[in-house]
Amino acid sequence: MSQSATNREASWFLAQLKPNSAQIAKRNLERQKFETFLPLEETTQQRSGKFVTSQNPLFPGYIFVAFNAVQGGWRAINSTYGIARLVSFGHSPAPVPRELVDGLKARCDPLGKLVAASPLASGDAVTFIKGPFSQFVGKVEEISSDQRVWVLLDLMGGQARVQAHGAQLRMI
Repeated sequence: MSQSATNREASWFLAQLKPNSAQIAKRNLERQKFETFLPLEETTQQRSGKFVTSQNPLFPGYIFVAFNAVQGGWRAINSTYGIARLVSFGHSPAPVPRELVDGLKARCDPLGKLVAASPLASGDAVTFIKGPFSQFVGKVEEISSDQRVWVLLDLMGGQARVQAHGAQLRMI
């Protein structure tokens, strides 16, 4: 996010990114004085036998941009390095509801990183986003008083009970 407060006349729009250009596009839009929002989530993946944790866009391939469509100047976004195009319907860009962006911002820290997910409950379907079970899908069996979450995973034709921290899980 480049500015602390969005101008009240400005609306949020969605821009499609070129492949692997999220940070490049964000930096170039902010240099042009556009306010941006790129929500990130921390994920773990196995690479070469090791677990690697990285921050990836919550919505791969897209970034939120705030501007006043009436004043114009938004056409510069389409020619910004890292941007493929503004998401449009017809000849003008389609605004994203402010409540949606405000809700996402409320769930992120000042750098745009997604923080603690919503509270989990027994029976919720979850996916692991961190740790050795990254990308596995399971069902919350129980949440203990010390905030340990017990998840049932279907592994090799049976069920395994695995302990996890709430920050390792995301509801499906």
